Amino acid sequence: MQIILLDKVVNLGNLGEIVKVKDGYARNFLIPSGRARRATEANKAEFEAKRVELEKAAAAKLAEAQAQGEKLAGTTVKLTQKAGVDGRLFGSVTNHDIAEELNKQGYKVAKAQIRLPNGPIKVVSETAVSVALHTDVVVEVNVSVYGETA
Repeated sequence: MQIILLDKVVNLGNLGEIVKVKDGYARNFLIPSGRARRATEANKAEFEAKRVELEKAAAAKLAEAQAQGEKLAGTTVKLTQKAGVDGRLFGSVTNHDIAEELNKQGYKVAKAQIRLPNGPIKVVSETAVSVALHTDVVVEVNVSVYGETA
């Protein structure tokens, strides 16, 4: 299916590009989320009429993400979990826990934006974690996990 992108999509294309994708990806994700429309003549004409304002909105999103990224870069998140004497956690620290702590610190971050390098953190450690604020803005955050004996 051919679609026209209304937003930049990772590994697919930029705003305004006409790309060919599988039907299910377009029908179930791109079109419902407002990131694309079918590439019909009417939709192409409508897109060209709105192109300037869509580009302005995309630039504003990028600028906002860059500003937030500058504040967030290098931030340290401290989490305490119950752990055994060998340093292993009972349970694990997930992207949800990290996003929750960042929100408490005043940053607006969704759990889907947190990229854990090797899956959930299961030991007492310090780990560098990526936060994808925008397709073009990815910053590093330090996560320190402390153990608390039960």
